[in-house]
Amino acid sequence: MTDRSLSPLWRVGRSVAIVVVAVVALLWLVSRIPNLNPFAERTQDRSQPALLQSVRDLSQYHAAVGDFQVIVDLEHDVAWVPDVLAGNRTLFVAAGSVSSYVDFGGLEDKALTVDTQKKTVQVRLPEPKLAKPNIDQERTYLYSQERGVWDRVKALFNPPDQQEFYVLAEHKIADAAKKAGLTDRAKRNTRTMLTGMFQSLGYKAEFPADKT
Repeated sequence: MTDRSLSPLWRVGRSVAIVVVAVVALLWLVSRIPNLNPFAERTQDRSQPALLQSVRDLSQYHAAVGDFQVIVDLEHDVAWVPDVLAGNRTLFVAAGSVSSYVDFGGLEDKALTVDTQKKTVQVRLPEPKLAKPNIDQERTYLYSQERGVWDRVKALFNPPDQQEFYVLAEHKIADAAKKAGLTDRAKRNTRTMLTGMFQSLGYKAEFPADKT
C-alpha cells in the first residue's frame, strides 16, 4: 500500500508514532549514557572554607556518653476553629548524644594529697556534669506534619521554622540524660582511669568518702 492510498489522518498518525518512538529511543539512550544528557543535574559546592575563630584548651575528661532518641509530638490549635481550617500537628524524630564529664580545670591544690611513705594519693574530684545534647543531623528528621488550610497557605509565603522542634528535642534529651545515671557512670569511669594511671606510677589512688 502506497502513501497515496492512505488517508491524511493515517499519514499524520504514522508520523506522530515515528516521532514518539524516536524520542523514547533517544531518552533511553541518554539514560544509559548520562554524559549525553544536556539537562543532567549537576551540583556545585560554592561554599567558602571554614575559618578558625578561636581555640580553647580542654581540661574535661568525658567519661560516659549516652545515645538517645525522642519523638516530638507538637500540636498548635486555634481556639474555636476546626483543625481542618487552622492549626497544625507535627511529629519530629530527633536523635542525639549526651556526654558526662569531669572538669579538671577547677581543681584546687588540696585536690591531691600525696603520701610518699604509704605510696598513696588521695583524690578529691568535682562532681561530674552533663554536656549539652549533641543532635545527630543524619538521624533527625521531620516525620509528618498535618496542617489546616490557613497554615498551608501561610507556609507558601513564610516557610515554617524547625528551630522550635530542635530546641524542644534538646530539652527532652537533656531530661532523659539526667535520669539515665550518666553522672554516676562518669564518676566510676573517672576513678577507674585515675586508679590505673596512679598504679602505673607506683601509687594507690584513694577517694575520700565525703566526696563520693
